[in-house]
Amino acid sequence: MWAALEPVGRDGGSGGYRRFAWTRDDADLREWFAGECADRGLDLTEDRMGNQWAWWGDPDEAVRRGRKGVVTGSHLDSVPDGGAFDGPLGVVSALAAVDALQERGFEPSRPIGVVNFVDEEGARFGVACAGSRVITGAMTARRARSLRDVDGVSMAEALQAAGRDPHGIGRDEQTLARVGQFVELHVEQGRGLVDLGHPVAVASDIWPHGRWRMDFGGEANHAGTTRLEDRHDAMLGYAAAVLATREAAVTHGCVATVGKVAVTPGGVNAIPSRVTGWLDARGSSARAVRRAVADIRSMVEQSGGEVAEESWTPATVFDTALSARLQTRLGGIPVLGTGAGHDAGILANAGIPSTMLFVRNPTGVSHSPAEHAELSDCLEGVAALAAVLEDLAGDAA
Repeated sequence: MWAALEPVGRDGGSGGYRRFAWTRDDADLREWFAGECADRGLDLTEDRMGNQWAWWGDPDEAVRRGRKGVVTGSHLDSVPDGGAFDGPLGVVSALAAVDALQERGFEPSRPIGVVNFVDEEGARFGVACAGSRVITGAMTARRARSLRDVDGVSMAEALQAAGRDPHGIGRDEQTLARVGQFVELHVEQGRGLVDLGHPVAVASDIWPHGRWRMDFGGEANHAGTTRLEDRHDAMLGYAAAVLATREAAVTHGCVATVGKVAVTPGGVNAIPSRVTGWLDARGSSARAVRRAVADIRSMVEQSGGEVAEESWTPATVFDTALSARLQTRLGGIPVLGTGAGHDAGILANAGIPSTMLFVRNPTGVSHSPAEHAELSDCLEGVAALAAVLEDLAGDAA
C-alpha cells in the first residue's frame, strides 16, 4: 500500500507532496482508496461532502439494533511540500488493521468503518478539516462553496470541475448517525514520544486554534521609476504584520505563524497593489490565542489592512472514557496532547466519542519532506489499532 501511494502528488524538486483537494492527484488518491477497500470486501459509500466511508458490516442495520459503528481512518491530502506520513499513515494503518483482524478470523459484532476525509489540511481553500466541518455543520455549505484558492477558483467551481454537484454538499445526519466511536491514528507531529521512549501514545486533547486572512491594499507601480515617497506599497503593511505576529505570540505565550502569502501583481519589478497573508494561531489557552490575534488585528487595521477569521476550533478534550479504555487495552501507554488539528477533533466537538493514537516521529519534524516514522513503530501502531478495533467492535463492546 505504501509503495502504491508513494508517487502520487510527489514533487520532484522538494521530494514532498502536493496533494490538494479536488485535483487530479486527489482523484487518484480516492481511486486508490476505493480499490483497496474493494480488495477487502468493504462496502464503499460517500457522504454529502465526498468523504469516503468503507464498511465491514452494515452500518444502517447496526444503527437499528442500537450498535453504532466503530470508525478509524484519516486523510490523504497534504500541505504544500508535505511529508508522506501526515494523514496517509492513518489510512494505511486502518486498512492494515482490518487485514490483521480478517486474517485471524475476527467477526465484529459492530460494523467497522474506514474513512478517508477530504481536504483535511485546507491547503487549497484555507480552511482545515473542511470535509468533516461540512458534514458536522461546523462550516455551512454556503461558506464552503464560497472559499477560493490563490488562483481565485472557488470550492464550488472545483467541485463542479471534479464532476460533483456543489449544491449537494452539507451537513449529513445519516452519516453521523452511523458512527458510535472514532479512533484516528496519526504520526506524531512533535517529539513527545521520542522523549518518552515509546512508539505509540493515546491523545488527550487538541489545543484551540484558528486561521485568519489579512488583506493589505496598495497601488501597483514601477519598481524602478516610482520615488519612495510616492509609493503605496501593500507589502509594507504585510511585512509589519509578520513581525507583529511573532511579537504577539511571545507576549501571550502561544504560537502564531504566517506561512502563506499571495501578492498582486506578483512581479519582481512591480510594487504590490495587494497582498494577502494567512495567519495560523494556536495555544493551550483560547484566551491567549484570542489576545494575540487581537494585537495583530489592531496593528493591521492601523496600517489600513483588514483581518477576517476563516476558521476557529475550540479546545478539544477527547472522550475521557474512550481514551482511558484505549490506554488500558494497550497496557498503559503514554497520553499526549497536541497543537495540531485533526478530523477527530471536529467529530469530538460534534458529540461523537473520539480519540487518537499517535505513532512516534523520530525527528519531530512534520509538514515537511523530513517527516518520518520507522517501520517498526508503524507496525506497533497497526497492532495497537487492531487491538482497539477488536476491543470496541467485539462481543463485549
